[in-house]
Amino acid sequence: MLTCATGILSNLTCNNARNKALVCQSGGVEALIHAVLRAGQKEDVCEPAVCALRHLTSRHAHAELAQNAVRLHYGIPAITKLLGQPYYWPVVKATVGLIRNLALCPANQAPLREAGAIPRLVNLLLKAHQDTQRLGSSAQQTYQDGVRMEEIVEGCTGALHILARDPINRGEISSMQTIPLFVQLLYSYVENVKRVSAGVLCELALDKQSAELIDAEGASAPLMELLHSPNEGIATYAAAVLFRISEDKSSDYRKRVSVELTHSLFKHDPAAWEMAHSAMPLDAGYMPDDLDAAYPPYGYPDLPMDGLPLDPEIHEQFMPEMTFDSRQVYPEPL
Repeated sequence: MLTCATGILSNLTCNNARNKALVCQSGGVEALIHAVLRAGQKEDVCEPAVCALRHLTSRHAHAELAQNAVRLHYGIPAITKLLGQPYYWPVVKATVGLIRNLALCPANQAPLREAGAIPRLVNLLLKAHQDTQRLGSSAQQTYQDGVRMEEIVEGCTGALHILARDPINRGEISSMQTIPLFVQLLYSYVENVKRVSAGVLCELALDKQSAELIDAEGASAPLMELLHSPNEGIATYAAAVLFRISEDKSSDYRKRVSVELTHSLFKHDPAAWEMAHSAMPLDAGYMPDDLDAAYPPYGYPDLPMDGLPLDPEIHEQFMPEMTFDSRQVYPEPL
């Protein structure tokens, strides 16, 4: 019964702002949190419940109320624990997206940190990245329980990007030696991975020490290339990072960066130029076309279910000369 109820709520709230509002107004957030607590290790309940919460916390008028409600009903610790082992990747993928949504609410930043969300996300990112590199070919993809590891890389990086808006979180993320990996991900063949990687570096570069580390990892070269990206979000993030890491450079270097930015990115967009030049925090969304994913049914393959088409195939390859020690794993919080 609980499996069916949570699955129905997940599908009803899929890309339907009116249903999202009705569920929020009917106490749906609290009920779904209780379902997660009752489910324990039962993936057939956890997955649809978390998917529904992910839908409720984004892209509708009551999303911010839902983000706060998760915290007020003590859902953050239980949700964060779903990122721990043993991994069931459909639940992990939904949970990563939910944590990203929750982090959009400033009041949730500290509770997420205290619940251990950051080290868990970093561990997931390291594992997923390691799995994607094993194949070493953009023509192949790595699946776990039907989930592409490239999606986990993107999701974890996107969640860390939003968490890095908080100064304390920024320090914790940087202290876990994540900057080399974020710089490496700038070479990804997946556009969304490039965007979230540039986004998290943009936030981390607000701290002078992190900006120096980003520069020391050789980020300038891929960032200069990303200035020419047709994706405005990627190009704008790249510009902001370049400005932040060039602040202590010579005047000649800063002038070269300024000229490159002027000619490659902002000559027809003075507003974007001013935004990057002022090094303002940017508020780019996570996957601009990120529609809610319809929840697959359990145990009823003969019933027709309406859902969104499958995502397009994602191919990812990394520059062979870039190295990153994927054996580094951080202890899981208690």
